[in-house]
Amino acid sequence: MAAMIRNEVFSCFVFYGVLLVVKMYILAIITGQLRLRKKAFANPEDAMRHGGLQYHREDPYVERSRRAHCNDLENILPFLFLGAVYSLTGPSLAVARLHFLVFFVCRVLHSVAYLLALQAPTRSLAYTFAQIPCVSMALQILMAVASYA
Repeated sequence: MAAMIRNEVFSCFVFYGVLLVVKMYILAIITGQLRLRKKAFANPEDAMRHGGLQYHREDPYVERSRRAHCNDLENILPFLFLGAVYSLTGPSLAVARLHFLVFFVCRVLHSVAYLLALQAPTRSLAYTFAQIPCVSMALQILMAVASYA
């Protein structure tokens, strides 16, 4: 483990990976707080605990936050795999950092655009630009391991 942490590219990946996981936790907390504030609970037992079954309902703001969180799960988890493996292929630190930074910034912008309902195409552009480093890493990984297949 100590040898991996000494790998500058891997350490850079860990830095951005942890920031992304923290961002996901923040979205989960925001969703929970919106559920409480809007009294819009997904489960009847939660609604009963907070006032009655009439609060077992959907709310557009809660659903927007929940969708942003689900979108993070769909995109950040593959990035974590790709980034970890990519880090082990020996890329230059500058290029790797650019991959990780672009993905991170785009995912933060995507979440902000989702939560604040920013004008289109802000969210879709953030999504698209976040995919570029993922595709790049995936292709570089495949080229690095193709001879072993």
